[in-house]
Amino acid sequence: MQLRAAAVALVAASALVLTACTGTGAETATGGPDRTTGTGSPSAGGASRTDVLAALGEVTETTAGPMRLADGLVPPTNRWFSGLVYGAAPQPVFPTPISWQVTDDGFAAGLPVVSATEKTIAGGAVQQVGLDLGADRTLVSAYDQVSVTVEHRDGDQVVGHTVLAQGSPLVSYTAAAGQTVRSTERITATGDGPGGTTTGTIAADGRTWGVVTSGAVSGSAIDLARGGTVVLFPVPDDATRKQVQALSTAAASPLREVTLARSSTGTASDGEQRTALAYRTVARGDTVIVPQPGQGATGLDCTGLHYATITGDAPVCTGDVLRFAAPSLQADDRLDLSGLSSAERDELAAQVRADAGGVSEASFGADSYGGGKDLYRVANLYRLATQLDLDDVAAGLREQLVTQIDQWTDPDGCGVSGTRCFRYDDTVKGLVGQAPSYGSDEFNDHHFHYGYLLSAAAIVADGSDELVAEWAPVLDLVAADIASPEATASFPELRVYDPYAQHSWASGYSPFADGNNQESSSEAVSAWNGLARWGTVSGSRSTAELGSWLLANEAASAQRDVLDPDLRAFPGFEHTIVSLNWGGKRDHATWFSADPAAPAGIELIPMPAVATEYVAAGGKQQIARVLDEALPDGDHAVQFGDYLLMYRALASGRQAEAALAEARDLPAEDIDTGNTRSYLLAWIMARG
Repeated sequence: MQLRAAAVALVAASALVLTACTGTGAETATGGPDRTTGTGSPSAGGASRTDVLAALGEVTETTAGPMRLADGLVPPTNRWFSGLVYGAAPQPVFPTPISWQVTDDGFAAGLPVVSATEKTIAGGAVQQVGLDLGADRTLVSAYDQVSVTVEHRDGDQVVGHTVLAQGSPLVSYTAAAGQTVRSTERITATGDGPGGTTTGTIAADGRTWGVVTSGAVSGSAIDLARGGTVVLFPVPDDATRKQVQALSTAAASPLREVTLARSSTGTASDGEQRTALAYRTVARGDTVIVPQPGQGATGLDCTGLHYATITGDAPVCTGDVLRFAAPSLQADDRLDLSGLSSAERDELAAQVRADAGGVSEASFGADSYGGGKDLYRVANLYRLATQLDLDDVAAGLREQLVTQIDQWTDPDGCGVSGTRCFRYDDTVKGLVGQAPSYGSDEFNDHHFHYGYLLSAAAIVADGSDELVAEWAPVLDLVAADIASPEATASFPELRVYDPYAQHSWASGYSPFADGNNQESSSEAVSAWNGLARWGTVSGSRSTAELGSWLLANEAASAQRDVLDPDLRAFPGFEHTIVSLNWGGKRDHATWFSADPAAPAGIELIPMPAVATEYVAAGGKQQIARVLDEALPDGDHAVQFGDYLLMYRALASGRQAEAALAEARDLPAEDIDTGNTRSYLLAWIMARG
């Protein structure tokens, strides 16, 4: 195709463009209002993104529908607050540790009451306090990676703005004009606050909330001048009067935005990936910050008080920057076969030949999820063939993979086949595979889907400048769809990733009263591993470093909150892992199966080489507990039985031997479509 040929020529003639680099030990700031910045920056392949997007063409019809969003903003899919933008009516949202929702005339907030049943840790939205603003509709008028600004309107008249943020208990309202707002309950004045503010409390529904306002308080009414403010926050249990005063002082200045900076130290094997979230207030002073349990509170002044949340008791602190770090992981797509015996290498070589013999054009699906998994499966088989010096097998597999990836990365591909290609949704600002699956046309699960494609391409193009030049124009857009390092005219910044939660959100439009959600933490980890590997293979240092930061943080969250969670605060919850995490609850469940193996299996798939660095962090006892629950009959002939065998092999050498014996005889129908018996055996042999 003409555009592809031009891109190849450009990449041969020009250096790769590196943007948003995060140099080792130096913080790179991002964030701020997510408005468009650039329009036509080159891809790593050298072609203008604008030209490549034009060649891809636009989707026939967007799925977004009407949006409650200010002009000039890139639509925020896959955010904790996406439910405020999409759908017939705004949904409740969960800026940890509170809940917040739009009401008929304003808003209501609450500190969720956390409870646990056999399969669910619940902390749903509650309406404890609220303000009647005289508003009848809302829209999102600004946002960054952590905070959102909601504009309240009465008809076409702007009434005021509310700012909410992950990790902040504050509800910060600012009046757009002189007005009287009314609290849902009477305000009890408690004294004077900083800067001429008045402090008070509201008691409702068994919870006390603090109030700090620049307005005049009378009963439940607050008279505000233009620019006047009301800040609400839940008073922690057991707080003394002095502590409440201190929190009121820290809460007095309304929150404005949260900026993100990321950095790394050390090496990929022994370093850290660091995150700094700066909570900026109007007065540019300290505010109230609530780190997640286990996240750390470096540099903050913590009060000793806590809020109950669905992940445990979260500390209540003051300061202006939340800093935390995750151990770096070496992005990897190559199993270490150096320890295999001659007999094992011979066995594995025979299996690779057998599996390769079954690969044909019919082996590759057309949708971005199934097709992506197919590419990933065969790419891993190709990698094994190269490691085992099976040159003829490797050559045949590579030829088939190149043919398939050529289709996915052809800017004009949709005009040829209609599937195995992308079109651009100019309304939502993102790429959509043209055989949608699992709501991918609604921007669900893009990182899961596209991570497989990036991973496969990185394996096949490794060492080939020609393939990198050919594939980069489209694959760089695929990478930007899920993880653009900045907001551009074409893509939002870090579409799916929440730097406070330390994990991604899978639902595009989040049409749920429990907030957004993510099920497969392992596919998210695999996606960032693929992103980092593609960055390295394509020569984009910025992509590789961003992928490494995402990989480390997503893996840390998966280990801490999913695979080996601290559940001591939830004695009613009767399971060992949490497989479906929402803003307002945590479930031991899946979207697709009630089989006991499904919750564990979906948190292991697809077991890339990098998985050994975090999956087994809970140790052999946790592995045993998970497997006892997932396989009550001890039979691995179930969906995800292959990944459960790989997980079992991490427990000990003896368990690896037993897992290998079972893997040899596992029925073919119980090997996942993203896996082969060859990779299954190799993965376990490498653990032995």
